[in-house]
Amino acid sequence: MTWKERITVNLNVCGGRPCIRGMRIRVVDILDLLATGLTQEQILDEMPDLEKEDIEAALKYAGSKLDHPVIAA
Repeated sequence: MTWKERITVNLNVCGGRPCIRGMRIRVVDILDLLATGLTQEQILDEMPDLEKEDIEAALKYAGSKLDHPVIAA
């Protein structure tokens, strides 16, 4: 399963926000936990349905959304 297959968007789940494998765990939830200083291992302990590859997919998804050129005026 690729990272793109791990990130799902369904209008009936979490208001159409990107989630992990159709679960109600949003990409932004994982990013917020990482930003507050939790390690991947701590997140996996708190959310046993997650897999390490899900966290990596969330990071890659976020990176893909931010990867655009900045055009200076």
